[in-house]
Amino acid sequence: MDLLVIIIIAATALVSFKGFNDRGFFSQYMFQVGAIQRNKEYIRLLTSGFLHADIMHLLFNMLTLYFFSGIVIDYFGKVGFVLIYFGAIIAGNLFSMFIYKNNPMYSAIGASGGVSGILFAAIAMNPYLGIGFFFIPIPIPGYIFGALYFGYSVYMMLNPKEWDNLGHAAHLGGSVVGLVYAFISFPMNTLEHIFQILIMSLPLLYLAFRILFNKGGIR
Repeated sequence: MDLLVIIIIAATALVSFKGFNDRGFFSQYMFQVGAIQRNKEYIRLLTSGFLHADIMHLLFNMLTLYFFSGIVIDYFGKVGFVLIYFGAIIAGNLFSMFIYKNNPMYSAIGASGGVSGILFAAIAMNPYLGIGFFFIPIPIPGYIFGALYFGYSVYMMLNPKEWDNLGHAAHLGGSVVGLVYAFISFPMNTLEHIFQILIMSLPLLYLAFRILFNKGGIR
C-alpha cells in the first residue's frame, strides 16, 4: 500500500476516534447545512470526511479506499488520487448542500463521498473490474455494480426512509467527480467504454431530469 494512502487512512482514523470520544469536536466539524449557510463554516465541507459514526462505518470506508487506491494511483498518479479523493469529498458535500438547502438541520459525516470518487474513477477506467461482496461469492462487473449503486442511491434520495441514514447525495456527488476526472484524463479510454458507462449512468440521468424539471421534487 502506498505511503500516501497509509497517511490518509491513519489521519482519518485518528480524527474519527477523536470524534467518537469528544462530541463537541464531532459537532464542530461534521457537515451541517445550517452551520455552513449561516456561519460560513466552509471547513466542514472537508473535515466531515474525516469523521465517522462508529468503527464499522470507518472500517468499511477505509477498506474500500485501501482496495481501490492502488488502481487509481496506477492510472492517475498520486496527485490525481489526491484530487479525486478530496475533490469528491467536497463535491459530495456541495451536492448535499444543494439538495438539502431548505433543511438547515441536515447533517452528515464520513469519507463515503471521497471513497465513491475513487471507486468510480477505477470503474470508469475498467468497467469490467470485478466488484465483490461479502455475501456474493462471484464478483460482478463494475458497471453493473455502478448501475445498481446509482439506482439504489437515486431511489433512496427520491423516496427517503426514516430508517435510512446514508448520505446518498454525497455518494452520488463524489462518484461523479471520479467519473468526470477519468473522462478528462483519458477521454479515449472512456469513449471505448461509453456503452457500459451510459448504462451505469442511467439513474444519474434520471436524477438530473428530476432536478432540472422538479418532477415531484426532491426532499
